[in-house]
Amino acid sequence: MFVVDDDPGVLRALTRLLVAAGFEARPFPSPAAFLEQHDPATPGCLVLDVALPGLDGLQLQQTLTASGAGRPIVFITGRGDIPSSVRAMKAGAVDFLTKPVNDRELLAAVRNAIEMNRRARVAQIELDALGQRLASLTPREREVLAHVVAGRLNKQIAADLGTVEKTIKVHRARIMQKTAARSLAELVRIADKLGITPANRQEEPRPAPSF
Repeated sequence: MFVVDDDPGVLRALTRLLVAAGFEARPFPSPAAFLEQHDPATPGCLVLDVALPGLDGLQLQQTLTASGAGRPIVFITGRGDIPSSVRAMKAGAVDFLTKPVNDRELLAAVRNAIEMNRRARVAQIELDALGQRLASLTPREREVLAHVVAGRLNKQIAADLGTVEKTIKVHRARIMQKTAARSLAELVRIADKLGITPANRQEEPRPAPSF
């Protein structure tokens, strides 16, 4: 985990507290120093002061989010700035604590943030694996998949794509195999996680009116 504070005394105290609690804490005196060595692949959370010279804590939060390297943040501040805390929480901060920080509150917030980071990384690994399965589909299989998750029957998909039902059955079987989906419901969940948009349903032809 990482600690950023421009007050040397506070930085040392926070680092000692976290290390004593069993965490591997890396201290940084400024956002610039943190960004210079930051590796998004390293798990953990960030304990971050709000009032910092140059790039402040909220701006660092925005920078990390914009770069796609966001991680759970526990903010600390000596000002008790309510508008800042609201902005930080809306942007995804785990907690916002005021100095002098209560040790138990800080450790509880850090444990919560680390667990959030762990779950997010597990979810990302799962999403990456699903993405690899999707990449194994042919363009035609992806097209069929969009129709399948829209709830279309094989004969309807065949009519929409200008082919025969037997061919759709083959594509559908390969899609289930390549995505490792054990049911249609699971296939729909996989497609939803990957952001696959179901194909638009075509209106069924209406019977001609009788006179």
